[in-house]
Amino acid sequence: MPTLMFVTRPPFFAIGLLSGCLLAYEVLLTRLFSIVLWHHFAYMIISAAMLGFGASGTALTLLKEKIAPHVGAVYLIAAAGMAFMMPLAFLLAQQVPFNPLELLWDSTQPAKLLVIYLLMMLPFFFGGLCIGLVLWYFGDNAGRIYAFDIFGAGAGSLGVIGLLYIVPPHKVLIILTTLALLAAAIAVIELEMRPKWMAKVFFGLAILAPMALPGNWLLMQPSLYKDLSQTLNITGMRVIEESSSPLGQVTVVESSRIPFRHAPGMSFNATDEPPPQLAVFVDGNGPAVITRFDGNLAPLAYLDQLTSALPYHVLEQPRGKPHVLVLGAGAGSDVLQALYYGASKIDAVELDHNVIDLLQHRFHDFAGDLYTRPGVQVHEGEARGFVNISHDRYDLIQVALLDSFGVASAGLYGLSESYLYTVEALQTYLNRLTPGGMLAVTRWLNLPPRDSLKLFATAVAALERAGVSNPAARLAMIRGWKTVTLLVKNSDFTSNEIAAIKEFSRARSFDLAYYPGMRADEANRYNLLAQPYFFEGAVALLGTERQAFLDRYKFYIEPATDDRPYFFRLFKWNAAAELFALREQGGMALLDWSYPLLVATLGQSFLASILLILVPLAVSRCRHTLPTARVVLYFLAIGLAFMFMEIAFIQKFVLFLAHPLYAVAVVLCAFLVFAAVGSWLAQRWQSRVAGSRNVTLAVMIIGALAALYLAALPDVFQALIHLPDAVKIVISIALIAPIAVCMGIPFPTGMMRLAHTAQDAIPWAWAINGFASVIGAVLATLLAIHLGFAVVILLAVLLYGLACAALGD
Repeated sequence: MPTLMFVTRPPFFAIGLLSGCLLAYEVLLTRLFSIVLWHHFAYMIISAAMLGFGASGTALTLLKEKIAPHVGAVYLIAAAGMAFMMPLAFLLAQQVPFNPLELLWDSTQPAKLLVIYLLMMLPFFFGGLCIGLVLWYFGDNAGRIYAFDIFGAGAGSLGVIGLLYIVPPHKVLIILTTLALLAAAIAVIELEMRPKWMAKVFFGLAILAPMALPGNWLLMQPSLYKDLSQTLNITGMRVIEESSSPLGQVTVVESSRIPFRHAPGMSFNATDEPPPQLAVFVDGNGPAVITRFDGNLAPLAYLDQLTSALPYHVLEQPRGKPHVLVLGAGAGSDVLQALYYGASKIDAVELDHNVIDLLQHRFHDFAGDLYTRPGVQVHEGEARGFVNISHDRYDLIQVALLDSFGVASAGLYGLSESYLYTVEALQTYLNRLTPGGMLAVTRWLNLPPRDSLKLFATAVAALERAGVSNPAARLAMIRGWKTVTLLVKNSDFTSNEIAAIKEFSRARSFDLAYYPGMRADEANRYNLLAQPYFFEGAVALLGTERQAFLDRYKFYIEPATDDRPYFFRLFKWNAAAELFALREQGGMALLDWSYPLLVATLGQSFLASILLILVPLAVSRCRHTLPTARVVLYFLAIGLAFMFMEIAFIQKFVLFLAHPLYAVAVVLCAFLVFAAVGSWLAQRWQSRVAGSRNVTLAVMIIGALAALYLAALPDVFQALIHLPDAVKIVISIALIAPIAVCMGIPFPTGMMRLAHTAQDAIPWAWAINGFASVIGAVLATLLAIHLGFAVVILLAVLLYGLACAALGD
């Protein structure tokens, strides 16, 4: 058995590399879950990571006397366990038949979710055991060990973003396994373990790992209910191109037997059909389509039969050929539509370089060099960032139909932050219109009306905030059998434009949902509903009893804002009870599954943290060393406060950094690294009185910075959102650094005070803080959905204040 010589130095480089692998794995899981399911699940992954770390601390506390004679062996076992559990846990998790769509009516689904949660926790348990073991055994060097640990964590959380640009996510998992084994080999050398050949064993395993773990073993297995999975079940479908980046896994599918005919919501009156098309899926969701185009506009006549064609018929001809901006251009359907209507200039904005690359290179012949045609300018970037810096004015801004019908109708984006459809976003778009210009947004039609009315309510709020006295005169909405298109004009609609809306709809059997001055008997004529729900909803949202209508409506259709950017959150508890009672009549299909999933995750994190962190201490001899109520309150408060602040910043920085994965990586890196700086400062101020005063000072600074950020960040983001990703990452870290330093002070200060006054209570303090961290990650997301990021940040400040009071003098 390997031993640990007492004259050795700590394994600094091994700990740094191991910690980097752990944080890279945490960020990578965000990307993997986006592909396998429908959302990035950052809150659940961070909670699972904290559970693993907390459980490892409890295990070390209870077993340290037994471990002491075999520190080297235990370290290597834990390091090997972490290395092998990273791929194995994910592989096993994919074998669990968890289907979130069945969460509300299949009683076995919560248990399956718990199994996945615990599997995701295991690599962090083993990694946390390694770090805790070294910190405990080499306590005199804790400062330097912690520095290497945090530096490695920061490098890993950012470095994995670079890796994801080079290799697919499942291969990144293999790379992390290899690096974790390499960290174990380095530890053998640094710790001067015997026998020395153990280092060669781990080096050998690191070399063999890529061969022993073939890529196809770890290939993601997307949910069977994802659009790509369903499409590939059709005879004749085959994948012809696949590429990956941190922004998404792009898959192109063609059919040798059944041609794609993708024309969302095409009129039943249409006689034209689309040219041949290729389907494009991102993370298994879609499809968007690449349409065959040779420069001849005649085959594109089918585009005139979509609800999204409405603005081109309404724009009055005296203004000449329109200047069009397409946000979320994707595979180019909206750009083709603009070309068909003779747009003089088209700016197409698309975030994912891989999607642009498909049309400019791999399929440029098929797509007719769409993105390099005269008058078409494609811009790689985030929609709001581009609009903020654009000096052009547009006759039409078209927000593309970005998500799939199945995903939208099932409520699968309910927990996704979307800054494209907020009040502030619509205000930004409207500010870039020419006088009389229009914003057009097309959404999927859901019954009863949900996100279409939420979009209408958001547009009303945007116009009111812009000082428009009569928003009703600037809005129009039509519906087909599958899609809804909303127009928001930069001036009042004229009688000619209203006549054009009516004629366009009549010719295509689209129903009028709203236009200024519309009568109730003009609604619901073609695609008949039991009642003219869309018209009634629009009128109510423009009326004086708007809030009463919002309160009694069965779905949550309050306007989305940058503080609560959950446009797809439609869940209401009172409606859930009613729909559940009607489950045998189809009511369950109307429930948004993502919100109950969040609640289920909160429940399982609460249960798991009690069982794995608190109960082991309670049944051990540590039960005789229970801390005082003030100590419990202090460590509970700072644990919740830290996670509240971290999760709120992750969600808030999604807007600035343009993607959840970037936000998770950058915010975690910044908080970890600079909280470590705060911990180092706290260690330098070790006296009991000074420590208490410094916690008070730190909390005061946290409160001041939080207030400043809540007031200033929206303007900072708007001014700088157009900058390159690398620059925005540096700015984000600089913004987070001051508050993170202060947040790193309370925990070590409390621990040092216990070391002088009640050392036996330290395991309990560690466990209570871990418990709070585990549930805090999920609870913060739940509170953000209901109350907004600003309230979550203010709650964090109040919790820090409560902790400060509990610490006393």
